[in-house]
Amino acid sequence: MSLAKNLDLLRHLPKVDGLRLTEFGRSADVSSPLQEVTDFGDNPGALRMFALVPEQLQKSRALVVVLHGCGQTAASYDLGAGWSTLAQHYGFALVMPEQQRINNGNTCFNWFNPEDTARDSGEARSIREMIAHMATTHRIDPRRIFITGLSAGGGMTSVMLATYPEVFAAGAIIAGLPYGIASNLREALDGMFHSPERPERELGDFVRRASSHSGPWPKVSVWHGSADRTVNPGNANEIVKQWLDLHDLPLVPMAETNVDGYPRQAWWDKDGETLVESYAITDMAHGTPLGLADNDQRYGVEGAFLIEAGISSSYHIAKFFGLTGWIADAKNAEAKPTRSPAPHLARSIRAAVAEPAEPKPEEARGFDLGQIITRALTAAGLMK
Repeated sequence: MSLAKNLDLLRHLPKVDGLRLTEFGRSADVSSPLQEVTDFGDNPGALRMFALVPEQLQKSRALVVVLHGCGQTAASYDLGAGWSTLAQHYGFALVMPEQQRINNGNTCFNWFNPEDTARDSGEARSIREMIAHMATTHRIDPRRIFITGLSAGGGMTSVMLATYPEVFAAGAIIAGLPYGIASNLREALDGMFHSPERPERELGDFVRRASSHSGPWPKVSVWHGSADRTVNPGNANEIVKQWLDLHDLPLVPMAETNVDGYPRQAWWDKDGETLVESYAITDMAHGTPLGLADNDQRYGVEGAFLIEAGISSSYHIAKFFGLTGWIADAKNAEAKPTRSPAPHLARSIRAAVAEPAEPKPEEARGFDLGQIITRALTAAGLMK
């Protein structure tokens, strides 16, 4: 790939007023009910494990694995996306792996590094060990294990669904990328910004080669903002194609509806069970969409890459997983609203992501190419 093309990719990286992504969301850590688990098994990916097990669990015990995005911690993403509130409300266990800066300077999961994206290796193996620990310790139903993630966490969700498909009943990928499209920095950048189209069979084969599993395959829910300038929205289509091929479903949607004002496409099997669904959040930048849920409750609060969009992705994902038909405590089932941080922070971040400022002419003449590339790669979580 030529230098000119690389620079064309890099110049699309969002500017966030000179701040490192790792500065956002740290103050949320003290507000989370998550507890760290230190002795969960092999940890070749050197990740941290945080978990929540409500006092009341559904009789057939379920577990949701949640993977944060770049610049976030397990606790900050939990607070923002509202997963612990959902877990306590509906009675399911939660495990939230956390990246460490020693692995990635911006705390991004390394979704494209070969050593972290292969079965029984690196970060993928560490996450699998956390799941096994939770399943054994808390008697989780092996048929009710689910996974979701944002951005780099969405990319790692694709990795886990591909490398351990027998473990998961379903997964949800938010602003992420399909499995197998990148094994180095150049390919990762190309996937993030250009999202080259591939035949669905090629995409499906990436997953087939990741393990010896031959089916049945997990159900998949895909979410992406149409104004995302960090991860090209075309990646949502590629993820959908990947899983349609695995499920042997046609490319043409079987249903197209509106949910909370946004288009949703769906594909189902001969028994009428939805196997693949896709939400396009029109005019939304890079992040997890938040909003009022069907039960008139709010889950999560606005923040960096946690965007008020009028639709609660966490709630709809939990519903897709089949977790919202049971309430932990019917007498006190009302979800308590969480305190929102100062709204100007979320607005300024969204504006910076959606509308990168053009450099002034005098700045453009004296730019430092090396500094621009370093800052861009670090912001994307692609440089350690």
